[in-house]
Amino acid sequence: MPFITYLSGLLTAQMLSDDHLISGVEIHCEEKGRCPSTCHLCRRPGKEQLSPTPVLLEINRVVPLYALIQDNDTREAFKGALMSSYWCSGKGDVIEDWCRCDLNAFDENGLPNCSPLPPPVLRLSPNVEPSSTVVSLEWLDVQPAIGTKVSDYVLQHKKVDEYTDTDLYTGESLSFADDLLSGLATSCVAAGRSHGDVPETSLYSVIFKCLEPDGLYKFTLYAVDTRGRHSELSTVTLRTACPLVDDSKAEEIADKIYNLYNGYTSGKEQQTAYNTLMEVSASMLFRVQHHYNSHYEKFGDFVWRSEDELGPRKAHLILRRLEKVSSHCSTLLRSAYIQSRTETMPYLFCRSEEVRPPGMVWYSILKDTKVTCEEKMVSMLRNTYGESKGRIKASPF
Repeated sequence: MPFITYLSGLLTAQMLSDDHLISGVEIHCEEKGRCPSTCHLCRRPGKEQLSPTPVLLEINRVVPLYALIQDNDTREAFKGALMSSYWCSGKGDVIEDWCRCDLNAFDENGLPNCSPLPPPVLRLSPNVEPSSTVVSLEWLDVQPAIGTKVSDYVLQHKKVDEYTDTDLYTGESLSFADDLLSGLATSCVAAGRSHGDVPETSLYSVIFKCLEPDGLYKFTLYAVDTRGRHSELSTVTLRTACPLVDDSKAEEIADKIYNLYNGYTSGKEQQTAYNTLMEVSASMLFRVQHHYNSHYEKFGDFVWRSEDELGPRKAHLILRRLEKVSSHCSTLLRSAYIQSRTETMPYLFCRSEEVRPPGMVWYSILKDTKVTCEEKMVSMLRNTYGESKGRIKASPF
């Protein structure tokens, strides 16, 4: 139904006349020109004249719905019902800034559950681009103004591979309050805050500084309230960026291997080639293979020459290490040129000023914890890839 037709119906029923004013509602109509004759929605049913163009209503004053009720007792009852419905799921009463649950509002563990515990939403920090070893995650505080009081957030992280049963192995668990803010956790993980537009009191952040390159990681977060309830889980799964590669060094090794393979290869030269290829990382080995084939494939590719010169067993030990490189990184490692670079970015590392008493975790409110933050610089190592030296591009991961 067009809005002007709705207003016309109200006027016809005299619902907007002076004798039937609705408390707290004000509607004002004003002529603002006429609609074009081609607009069928602007015609009133049964009338030929064009109706005025409706004007967007403006809100002059915002008041709670229960304030429109004149009777005091009814107003208080309505207020209590609305507050209970909004903050306590309609199963309890609002007392100051918490919910007193009804007797039938308890879960199977005997804990009151009338006040919902919203799940936090874990996400990558938008101001910190993940690198090969560093990842920053953040989430907004889920504690409402009335009701549930959040005591802690628990963050679990693990590396996922074919040898790990993702359902049985939950990974390492870190308490945001007891492990991270207290500084008791490893130096590779720290609580902090990236620079952003969100008010710092409502944003929590954790930075991981010692992850493995080209690794698939799963991060899981849930909130814990002061009664010991756990929220639903929030999960982020990501793969860290590809390992750093010294492209000049890889090209030097490819030249060295070619010279060792060229002509008659003695036992000493065979062992030197084998040791050289086993000492480099899997990503460097992949890059050595790329340079070898780019320059010397006409004399036989890297795989064939390695099997011919070193024998099938040693060649297999070397070449199977290439399987550790993901398909994503193997594509990037075939780029014509690779450059390594180091970036530094500011990050606020935070510590709590007080020690939470042992055994009293559930009775402490995380938001009341006094925290001091110190800005430090974090080094981020990255590769850039390109098809020519003049067209180097940064990898998205």
